[in-house]
Amino acid sequence: MSASGGHTARIGVVVFPGINTDHDTARAISTFADAEPVWLWHKDTDLRGVEAIVIPGGFSYGDYLRCGAIARFSPIMGAIADFAAAGGLIMGICNGFQILTEAHLLPGALIRNIGLKFVCRYVDLRVENAGTPFTQTAEPGDVLRVVVKHNEGNYRVDPETLAAMRANGQVVLRYCEPDGTERDDCSPNGALDGIAGVCNADFNVFGLMPHPENSVEPGLAGGTDGRVFFQSILNEVRDMAAAR
Repeated sequence: MSASGGHTARIGVVVFPGINTDHDTARAISTFADAEPVWLWHKDTDLRGVEAIVIPGGFSYGDYLRCGAIARFSPIMGAIADFAAAGGLIMGICNGFQILTEAHLLPGALIRNIGLKFVCRYVDLRVENAGTPFTQTAEPGDVLRVVVKHNEGNYRVDPETLAAMRANGQVVLRYCEPDGTERDDCSPNGALDGIAGVCNADFNVFGLMPHPENSVEPGLAGGTDGRVFFQSILNEVRDMAAAR
């Protein structure tokens, strides 16, 4: 079934200079029969009627100053902020997550990995909240295997905000062992509380450091666990379209 009774969901893929997984993300979206990727250039102010947005990973503007700090001021970010304020679904992957924190659409910040080294490997993720628009096709406690590839994935937030996020269910993903247990060394980057992905308080903006777009096709070594996030978005788009 399509996203809404024959309707093909238009999913925006934002392109900044230096982003390098935009085509991976568009390819991942196109593997779903009821989804169409729509290119959005960083200088655009018109979102072209998209029903959800993905900000891909990479190195926007060369990661100068801080990751995402320059992209945050691109013309498209004003339209994205308005889209978020109106309840639009936004997923930021890796550098996209960093951009969303810089734009204050998500709490916290991403800093250099512990050990100050780039990491590129598969990790296991425990779904802490399966009630979000981005994880609704999972079950609480499910373990997903997805690749990470970043230099600044060390999630930080002040203690008061972290306590509020925990209480509100905004901590969506944590790094874990394959059996779902958590240890201090599960995180590849030293992230506070083992956090791999978070939502805003309204649960329509989501950021994660792992790359689900690289885990959507059976032919890939990492499997297809990344489909959980894209399918969840499509289900939410379908439900929102049906409610209109």
